Amino acid sequence: MSIHQRTCVLVSVIATAAIGLMAGCAATPTPRLDDSFGQAVRAARQAQTRQPSPPEPGDAAQGLDGKSASHLIERYQDSFKTPPKTFEIFSPGTSSAP
Repeated sequence: MSIHQRTCVLVSVIATAAIGLMAGCAATPTPRLDDSFGQAVRAARQAQTRQPSPPEPGDAAQGLDGKSASHLIERYQDSFKTPPKTFEIFSPGTSSAP
């Protein structure tokens, strides 16, 4: 048997042993982690939900009235056509020259 063949056999034996060891570690059950998997996401989602139940009939909507909301949407859409003018802040003792 040549040195190259011995090296290939040795590498394949080491690789097989390593794969066996890794497979053994992967098969270890984690019941405590599996039972609580996703619990943090569910808790965060519930904490960010304002009103988890559907509204009751006759409940008034909270927020702006229709006229104000319509005006706000128009101003928002117009801001893309003609952006609002920017202003410069002048502080005493500073130079406005670049």
